[in-house]
Amino acid sequence: MNGKRVLMVDDDPQNLDFLSMLLERHGWAFDAAENGHAAIRKLESGPFDLVISDLMMPGMNGIELLDAVKERWPATEVVIVTAHGSIPTAIEAIKKGAYSYLLRPFEPDEVALMIKKIFEVQGVRQENLALKEELARLSGPVTIVTRSPKMRRIFEIIESVAPANATALVTGESGVGKELIARAIHRQSQRAEGPFIKVSCAALPEQLLESELFGHERGSFTGAVAQRKGRFELADKGTLFLDEIGEISPAVQVKLLRAIQEREFERVGGTQTLRTDTRIVAATNKSLAEEVKKGTFREDLYYRLNVIALEIPPLRDRKEDIAPLVYHFIEKYRREVNKEVTAASAEALVALSAYDWPGNIRELQNVIERAVVLTRDTEIGLDDLPDNIRPARTVVAVPSPAAPAGDDTLPPLREAKAAWEKSYLEKALMRHKGNISRTAETIELARKNLQEKIKQYGIDPSAFAGGE
Repeated sequence: MNGKRVLMVDDDPQNLDFLSMLLERHGWAFDAAENGHAAIRKLESGPFDLVISDLMMPGMNGIELLDAVKERWPATEVVIVTAHGSIPTAIEAIKKGAYSYLLRPFEPDEVALMIKKIFEVQGVRQENLALKEELARLSGPVTIVTRSPKMRRIFEIIESVAPANATALVTGESGVGKELIARAIHRQSQRAEGPFIKVSCAALPEQLLESELFGHERGSFTGAVAQRKGRFELADKGTLFLDEIGEISPAVQVKLLRAIQEREFERVGGTQTLRTDTRIVAATNKSLAEEVKKGTFREDLYYRLNVIALEIPPLRDRKEDIAPLVYHFIEKYRREVNKEVTAASAEALVALSAYDWPGNIRELQNVIERAVVLTRDTEIGLDDLPDNIRPARTVVAVPSPAAPAGDDTLPPLREAKAAWEKSYLEKALMRHKGNISRTAETIELARKNLQEKIKQYGIDPSAFAGGE
């Protein structure tokens, strides 16, 4: 509860002396005002967490001061001090927003207990606000969908290291899901009940980033009209995710190194040293080792961040994840747009699997969102995909059943589907040299079902033993 500030308001110096001794004994910072108008001026000059005000004062009484505080500083709690005869007025003050009231003469221990309770409630309230703020910023899926052995190995590492407090560095191309990995570390750690706070380092200029990380005092720069807590304070007992860490300036790198190494910092424009219990997870799409060689990133900071290194492979290197991700995003967006889209056609999945996805999962997510919005069917087809994905990238063309020369009559749909499916299975078997188990795994079909289709279409797997 260090850092909490109390403003005492009373026109009797003896009462102020008594309260000041009590506050000093418990280590709470405080200031005093002799009347309501003086209290307003004190509040305007700097934030206070609690106002303890006498009820009966000349000029502006305690109720009037309460009204002013709740209108202008709603987060500041107010306790009214009164005598026995003024209890009805004190109860009125509670109805107007006062936390409670104190009756004179009062016991010091009772006053201290009430103040501690107020600060505890404020701490919980502030933490909840930070969590709500973070939840409001979240977009996209929070579930990690994968079948990739590479990704499963990463999850095994996360499971092992998450309970520790070691700093982690997540690397990978833009769009591979680095933030989701950071959240997975947080959720499996002992800090899971604490806040997960994100800072996008690339989105802010140097001065604003420093203020965002460490907070600032009122008047520390133009526009700093009030004290503001930084992300290190808000992430106390939780996890601070520093996205695109490779973009921070050398000046901020120095202060960040100290905060990670010493677990202490000062707000911008402040002199008070604050401590933080925060786990750092950083992410970048750059090679920080290369940035160190160039001289743009501090070597000591790099080693502080790179305690646990997790490199996320691009989507083109784990294509087995494409189909499950497609269905994951279909489910997400069909609910959002209220459409009965439940699948992607086989042709569409082939095209999606053949594409290299330079934008990784983020690009795939955008493509499926667009397709769900555009399609007029219950499944996403080739025509619902962007031009750069659906041209001649389709591995298997739909063969037309033989027709007499000069006859352009379309075959029945069931025949066309059967012909396409047979050709698709033959192509898949050829790629795997007739190996039924590997073919079934690749096309995501149960081995038994594949064998039944092979029998249905009269396909001889041994004919493909030589491969393509």
